[in-house]
Amino acid sequence: MKALFSLILLICALAFAGQGRAQQLSGLAKFNPGASEIADAGSGVQIDLGLSQAVPWRVRVLDDPARLVVDFREVDWTGLADMPLDSKAVVALRAGVFRPGWSRLVIELAGPMQLTSAEMRTSGAVGVHLRLEPATEAAFAALAALPEPADWTLPKPVDLPAAPVKKDGKLVVVLDPGHGGIDPGAESDGQNEKTLVLTFARELKEALVRDGGFDVVMTRDEDVFVPLETRISIAHQAGADVFLALHADAIAEGDAVGATIYSLSADASDAASAALAERHDRDDLLAGVDLTQQDDLVAEVLMDMARTDTSPRTERLAMALEAAIKAQGLKMHRHPRQQASFSVLKSADIPSVLLELGFLSSERDLKRLDDPKWRAKMAQALVSALKAWAKQDAGLQALPLK
Repeated sequence: MKALFSLILLICALAFAGQGRAQQLSGLAKFNPGASEIADAGSGVQIDLGLSQAVPWRVRVLDDPARLVVDFREVDWTGLADMPLDSKAVVALRAGVFRPGWSRLVIELAGPMQLTSAEMRTSGAVGVHLRLEPATEAAFAALAALPEPADWTLPKPVDLPAAPVKKDGKLVVVLDPGHGGIDPGAESDGQNEKTLVLTFARELKEALVRDGGFDVVMTRDEDVFVPLETRISIAHQAGADVFLALHADAIAEGDAVGATIYSLSADASDAASAALAERHDRDDLLAGVDLTQQDDLVAEVLMDMARTDTSPRTERLAMALEAAIKAQGLKMHRHPRQQASFSVLKSADIPSVLLELGFLSSERDLKRLDDPKWRAKMAQALVSALKAWAKQDAGLQALPLK
């Protein structure tokens, strides 16, 4: 029993507060009903919950009524009703948000049961796999009454970095290395996206600081998980002039070779861009603007007003990046500038772009990303682009209104 519960992370009993809100859930990982099933197996129940990627999680049983409670860090449970359910031991399912960034799946049981195995598989068929077996009332009550272990606490919120002291003429650039911690991003040939983009972000920061014309803030400077909404909060806290998200994804749809620059649009450039954004997207983000007291129509109007000034500045930033990367002779995608609905680009008041440095699904791109000389040339291209954009932007901002 001790061995089992060293595997299972117990949580304190919190009242379920998210019933009927599944359509509002969004997250880092997506539930995959096609790879999921709850079915009777022998004397017990086998539970397979397919996910788009691994996330932090924990599980325990609670009583009155008997139920299995599984908490996940940022999982979108859309499609739960489509999951095959063929078990007499399971009475009902429901999922909802019980605190920001955490969703809860409640599996109501017909009677007392105990976990005999629990694991999160991180390769192949990614997801949670649980096995339940019948238990006596007394044994179940004892399991449900177990306190939260002293060494288990909820993940601490990421501390926002202090805003840099504004210096005359210096551009505040926020670099956002994608993924981190439990979220590795794309993986190929023993390499993962989170490590490659963090390495590049550190090198780019050094190049920007060495140039002398920039103050640089990074959304993460180590291998930690940073929620998407926190990345935007960091940019606003820093008073960012520019937000640059850095990725190196893998994609099966379309031609995915070379660096690609993405700006925000509700309509993706193509199916590949839409698929890429789907993995990053959090539809509930309101771009760092507090619109919680506004209805959807008012929120959309306010967001559009804020972007009236920012959108053309972002477009000019994307053009400057493309020109500088090509000037260095670096490989770019055949459609180098594209659009998609990436959540980290939704800051209405900060010019924001997402740069796919390359794609791990491309052997050539992976080789380039692992080459220090290539990374140095890319970093220099981005420094040049930001300097050119800042000069142009300052000139346009100074123009008198007509």
